[in-house]
Amino acid sequence: QVQLVESGGGLVQPGGSLRLSCAASGSIFSRYTLGWYRQAPGKQRELVARITSSGYTNYADSVKGRFTISRDNAKNTVDLQMNSLKPEDTAVYYCNAVNSLGWGTWSWGQGTQVTVSS
Repeated sequence: QVQLVESGGGLVQPGGSLRLSCAASGSIFSRYTLGWYRQAPGKQRELVARITSSGYTNYADSVKGRFTISRDNAKNTVDLQMNSLKPEDTAVYYCNAVNSLGWGTWSWGQGTQVTVSS
């Protein structure tokens, strides 16, 4: 059973930066495409960034050029560097392995809250 623990969220002003981190245990992490999702109040959870086992990355248009996903297979971690944050980036952020439908493979963690506000 894989357990996911997200951290690094907080309150930041528009234009600021945050770095999120996700630690996973209990599975062969390196085989999977990993992703960061977010869910804003009243909205569906969406995939904003993914990274394949070989390091290929893909981003939602809304975050392209501002967010960078990275992974460390030796540590079973996946990070999300978020720059030039906007109020519309406010959401709870989750990590997971990404299945063929773009949805999470494992049970969801508790997420980490990101609030962008002045």
